[in-house]
Amino acid sequence: MAAAKSELGLDLDVDTQVLLDLARDAAHGVARPAAPLTTFLVGYAAGRTDGGPDAVREAAAKAAALAQRWADEAGADADPTG
Repeated sequence: MAAAKSELGLDLDVDTQVLLDLARDAAHGVARPAAPLTTFLVGYAAGRTDGGPDAVREAAAKAAALAQRWADEAGADADPTG
C-alpha cells in the first residue's frame, strides 16, 4: 500500500483493513470480480467528496452494507423454506 501510494503521488492515511474487509465482503457476498471494482468505486466516491480517511470509511461502509444485503437476498432465494 505504501509503495502504491508513493507511486501514485498520494499522501493519504487510510485504514487498509476497511478496504480489505470490503473486498472480502464483495468477493464472497456478490462475486469475485466485484472486489476490485467495488474498492475502485469506493475510492472514486471518496475522492468526489473530501477524499480523506473518513470519506473512504463512509463509502466502504455503504458498499459493504449493499454487498451484505445482496448476499442476504441471495441466501433467502436459495433457501427452500424461506
